[in-house]
Amino acid sequence: MYCIGLMSGTSVDGIDAALLNITGKDIDLKVELIAGATYPYPPALREKIIAVSEGACLSILELAQLDDAIATQFALAAKKIQQGHPQAQLIGSHGQTVFHRPPNPPRGEFSKTSLGYSLQLGRGEVITELTGITTVNKFRVADIAAGGQGAPLVPKVDAYLLSHPTDDRCIQNLGGISNVTYLPPRIHENWEAQIYGWDTGPGNVLLDLAVQKLTNGEKTFDENGEWAAQGNHSPELLDKWLQHEFFYQAPPKSTGRELFGRDFLERCWTDAVALQLPHQDFLATLVELTVASIVDAYQRFLPQIPQAVLLCGGGSRNLYLKKRLQENLANQSKVLTTDEVGINGDYKEAIAFAVLAYWRFSCSFPGNLPQVTGARKPMLLGDIHLPVS
Repeated sequence: MYCIGLMSGTSVDGIDAALLNITGKDIDLKVELIAGATYPYPPALREKIIAVSEGACLSILELAQLDDAIATQFALAAKKIQQGHPQAQLIGSHGQTVFHRPPNPPRGEFSKTSLGYSLQLGRGEVITELTGITTVNKFRVADIAAGGQGAPLVPKVDAYLLSHPTDDRCIQNLGGISNVTYLPPRIHENWEAQIYGWDTGPGNVLLDLAVQKLTNGEKTFDENGEWAAQGNHSPELLDKWLQHEFFYQAPPKSTGRELFGRDFLERCWTDAVALQLPHQDFLATLVELTVASIVDAYQRFLPQIPQAVLLCGGGSRNLYLKKRLQENLANQSKVLTTDEVGINGDYKEAIAFAVLAYWRFSCSFPGNLPQVTGARKPMLLGDIHLPVS
């Protein structure tokens, strides 16, 4: 089945679109990436999205206008990715997250008054209307209704695309926020029940915000980590920043710009100024925060350090970050990218939401893993919007 996956993450870099041919269901699942591209938002729309994600107030009218504007951009991305290729039969659209509040109680203390809440803009009805293609969206809602975090939702897709018969692996997505999927060897009995996944903390979001701040907006990211690689991290600041309570919270857990956004960066910047830290050292310390939070999470919450760590997302192209992660893991794990095992790392999240839509529409196959999200049971994920005939 030809499917499109659409995704825009915490960094709000643009809309990742992937056109796929999907076959199979679970262990026989196969995806063929026919085309992938990233379509940037118009600058004014991007700034509005970031502002809202960081707490800016909107009227209901303004919220509706933003919702439709994002949906329109997603529909345009779906149209563009098909040009010169087979017509898609299904779209899976994650939308644009502008607010995420995990459920308050620890797992096992669920009550009807403490559900989480997650808002992704970009109405599926509009995407269907503009493209004429059945669209699935609102993937997080059903998991949250069952007491889950609504995130991360990619681990089940990772399990069937990237698990190994005899080796254990971590799939580490380095988007704006960083998240991990731990995959035990498939040779293990009941291996799927032993999959873990959670948000480990900041990925690229603090680094990107810092580069924008230090260059007065002339640059939006540190290409290949070259600027940070010129510096040395501050152990004093790293230790202080790692005291954030999120890093000590046991999974299931998820986060976003609400915790690790502009406010957090400004606190980090104040600390750096107090120590008269050079800019390159400030960036190196932010890289080290991402790396250390990942390694610490493995050590705290995994049954063992995996044999391989497969990177994906924009941060997988940050050569300095990748180097520091390999050095921090020493000889315990080999750090690779998902590209090296056959799944395009730039579009893996878009691929995942195409698969989730395919599971929902074609297979009625639950897309969440309760032990990952904290939901009470497996759930069918996503609302289906059929075109008007």
